[in-house]
Amino acid sequence: MSSPRTTPRTESGDSTFSAKHALALVTLLWTVALNPITGLLAGNAQAEVAIHFQTTHIAWFTLGSALIGTFMTPFAMKAAAMYGKKRTLIAVTSFGVLGDVIAALATNYEMLVAGRVMAGVYAPSAFLAYALARDVFPKRLVSTASGVLAASAGIVGLVGPFLSAWLLDTNGFRAALWFITGSAAVCLVLQIIFISESPVRERETRMDWMGGLLLGGGLTAIVYAIGEGSHWGWTSDKSLLWIGGGLVAVLVFVAYESRTAHPLVPLSLIKRRRVWSVFLATSVAAGATYAVGTAIMLLTLMPHIPGTSDGLGWSVTKSAVVSAPLSVLVIVVAVLTGKLARRFDTRLLLALGGALTTIGYAIGSQWHHSEWHFVLWGVFVGPGMGLVVSIAPIMVLQSVDPKEQALANGSQSLVQGVVQVVITQLVFTMMSQDGVIAHGTQFYRDSGFTNAFLLVAGACAIGTLLIATIPKVRPVDAIDAGQAA
Repeated sequence: MSSPRTTPRTESGDSTFSAKHALALVTLLWTVALNPITGLLAGNAQAEVAIHFQTTHIAWFTLGSALIGTFMTPFAMKAAAMYGKKRTLIAVTSFGVLGDVIAALATNYEMLVAGRVMAGVYAPSAFLAYALARDVFPKRLVSTASGVLAASAGIVGLVGPFLSAWLLDTNGFRAALWFITGSAAVCLVLQIIFISESPVRERETRMDWMGGLLLGGGLTAIVYAIGEGSHWGWTSDKSLLWIGGGLVAVLVFVAYESRTAHPLVPLSLIKRRRVWSVFLATSVAAGATYAVGTAIMLLTLMPHIPGTSDGLGWSVTKSAVVSAPLSVLVIVVAVLTGKLARRFDTRLLLALGGALTTIGYAIGSQWHHSEWHFVLWGVFVGPGMGLVVSIAPIMVLQSVDPKEQALANGSQSLVQGVVQVVITQLVFTMMSQDGVIAHGTQFYRDSGFTNAFLLVAGACAIGTLLIATIPKVRPVDAIDAGQAA
């Protein structure tokens, strides 16, 4: 097997933040924020979509795009290494825009789901944006740029609920679908104009189609079974068949990759302690922080019906106002994390973030009944989440060589996505155990919300403990990343 070669980097002695860098950063920030804002709008539109199309299979409205995103990620990882990150980013975003248009124009539920499934192809755009940040910014700006991109979680959390309330309450779910379409289209134009192609490339390789089908198909089968497990029954033959089949496909993938000349994901990369330990700790910690959004949304927006539902019955606008301080803290800390990473061991920053989120969600498990309760645990969760989501991509950069960055970012994104789905479904299961079904609708009791928050706090604690497996990492300034500074 011939060793991969990388194209020489562009030399630039200027490490100042120029207008060109600002435009590139805005474009990448838009790219990273596109998936969570789409998920937020789609999630809030589910009820109206189900009623409009009179369907009992509303889960496919969001599950379909998640499945295709999982399936496409391995192929996007390899394509980025072969053909360039910008080209791959434009390709997946273009296909996603086409899916968005189909969904917005849908006249029946089948057409709507087909469009949403197609739109899921741009799910890999987030990890491609992080990988591009490593290549297109001067070396001294890479960690700061990564922190700014991670702040998208706070930006979406701050602006998204207000936007969702305005679109859905005023104009209905079609407005939300067209907003998603317009946002993706503008994002595509910005990518074409303001993003430079990465010079890092694998020249002597080819696409590993069989490996992609095994890995993507296996993980998709597992994610699908987890998404449907609460309906099928976790020990039902159907759940066991899908999960077992997926696991078999992943095991066959491992055996196949060890023998192929052009592996999709070099197993030598995953076997390194500094790589798998970072993947595991960051994926569990970040996956848990994202998964808790499901519990928070249901807690705040479900009605309060004595004996049936212990939701708070807030409007979307009130929920947005109460959660705004938390979102601001996420943004501020995420932006600052890039600078902190240059002064402190990134393992300590991740541990601090994990500890804060653990404490915050543990508090939230007991106090989640009024506005000041949310502000109280938000003081811990906001900074904790800001640290966790922003330090994860930086730690991935520290753990690999430049030519491996697309594969590493994609692999971490893949692991985190699977972890997030698993925790999210476990949250649903915990809440449903003590829930009540009335008039065909699932309602949740206070004990269910308490258990859900405890579950997430436990997952955050596990992610924090896993940091102990990570060996000493290189200082951020020693990373061979970005253009010459």
